[in-house]
Amino acid sequence: MRHPRVGVAVLTMGTRPAELAALLDSVAAQETPATRVVVVGNGTPLPDGLPKEVATVELAENLGIPGGRNVALEALRDFGDVDVVVNLDDDGLLVDRHVFTRLVELYAADERLGVVGFRIADERGRTARRHVPRLRASDPMRGGPVTTFLGGAHALSMAMLDEIGGWPEPFFYAHEETDLAWRALDARWKVLYAPELELRHPWTSPTRHAVYYRNLARNRVWLAKRNLPVLLVPAYLGVWTALTLARTRSGSGLKAWFAGFAEGVRTPCPPRRPMRWSTAWLMTRLGRPPVI
Repeated sequence: MRHPRVGVAVLTMGTRPAELAALLDSVAAQETPATRVVVVGNGTPLPDGLPKEVATVELAENLGIPGGRNVALEALRDFGDVDVVVNLDDDGLLVDRHVFTRLVELYAADERLGVVGFRIADERGRTARRHVPRLRASDPMRGGPVTTFLGGAHALSMAMLDEIGGWPEPFFYAHEETDLAWRALDARWKVLYAPELELRHPWTSPTRHAVYYRNLARNRVWLAKRNLPVLLVPAYLGVWTALTLARTRSGSGLKAWFAGFAEGVRTPCPPRRPMRWSTAWLMTRLGRPPVI
């Protein structure tokens, strides 16, 4: 079997040129080279001095994470020589030269492998609990089939994307990975967490983004309305409302969250393609039923 060809996509806001340069160096140092690398300036000019072999796209406005990734995806698709696209945060770093080699082995061994999620670790090698895509998150080195993946470092089968479609652009930021993973599972593509594939990334908090609470809630509602059987929609949203009330200590955060929740209820985010009940049962067997 021919080994899959890897393309790399990186979004940048232009605020971390040194980190972006280091990331691209780590991509170039991979034992198995990427066939293509695309850097998208998401509403910003790109810094000078990018390697000449890197394809570049500068967008006049910020399309958000899913919108920018769709642009990168189309650029890679136009080349016609990429089987697997790897999305990487512009302030991450591949510290192991064998990441793409292992990734190619995984895809070559399973033609229904759709998504491979990397492990994200900070400068000291720690992986935050929120970066482990399973409910039992005490051991970040335990890999296997999962129901979602991390946005900062992952790989996607181009054949899968051709079948299920790309990123949900209206989401802009938050839960776009879960939306794509649920659609992949419903089409019977596999989602794998492979912790041996590491992206080194600075320790951060998601609340650093100004739109965090509002988008988190709005997109949670959209996620349910787009993908869940109608009987599961109130259960899913009820569980997450209770968890948010229990976990959130910021009054302004809660206010923004409920404003986003109301926006999600009020506004559509088509298309609605509810998953099969067999997919809900599959997710339950994988350890994360689609109500949490």
